[in-house]
Amino acid sequence: MFPLQDSTPSRTVPFVTWLIIVLNVVMFVTEASMPEELLNNFIQVFGVVPSRFVSDFATAEFGTIYSAMFLHGGWLHLVNNMWAFFIFGDNVEDRLGHANFLLFYLGCGTVAALGQVLMSSSSELPMVGASGALAGVLGAYILMYPQARIITLVPLFLILPWFLEVPAVIYLGIWFLMQCFTGLGALESSRLGSEAGVAWWAHICGFLAGLIVAKLFQWHSLPGGILADKFQRARSSSINR
Repeated sequence: MFPLQDSTPSRTVPFVTWLIIVLNVVMFVTEASMPEELLNNFIQVFGVVPSRFVSDFATAEFGTIYSAMFLHGGWLHLVNNMWAFFIFGDNVEDRLGHANFLLFYLGCGTVAALGQVLMSSSSELPMVGASGALAGVLGAYILMYPQARIITLVPLFLILPWFLEVPAVIYLGIWFLMQCFTGLGALESSRLGSEAGVAWWAHICGFLAGLIVAKLFQWHSLPGGILADKFQRARSSSINR
């Protein structure tokens, strides 16, 4: 199933969502203009390489977490990520606010990359792409908009287009379960000496990070929150005395 549109309109202009999409496209065009050998070296330097991250950790190595978020391994990789981000990112940005959304996006991407490093610490393949941060957006969306519906394209018999409206909870829930099953399979393959070409655990960890942050956002009702409300009540009580 390929997502085409969600049923929840954004109330604000998603400046950060558009900025992230533009930066990813610009970086990919830059990649595409490089000779193959230069591109391979570029990806090796600015991608997250788990084995290097663990054995030769330095401040610059931590920086690859953020540079890798804006690099992609091909047109299909870029389009899939940016299209999903276009559909779901504006709503999460609308709910969090522009500055909070940028921090949220980078934070989920950080958790996703570290999760993948932890689960495949011996891998020498550079990890690139916005998928981990995007997974965080999906995790937040499923909690913030549980009643939303996703219009999806289903190629019936691989030829005929069939449009189906699916509840976001089901669509994104199935997506997450697929990442979990595939991620467990990747662990087994790694144990047998075969490396996965997709950072499944980055998807899983990013999604869970998005869920947690979205739950905290609902719980605390930013920017005040439950703790601030309790403080305010205590302060009012002391003044009344």
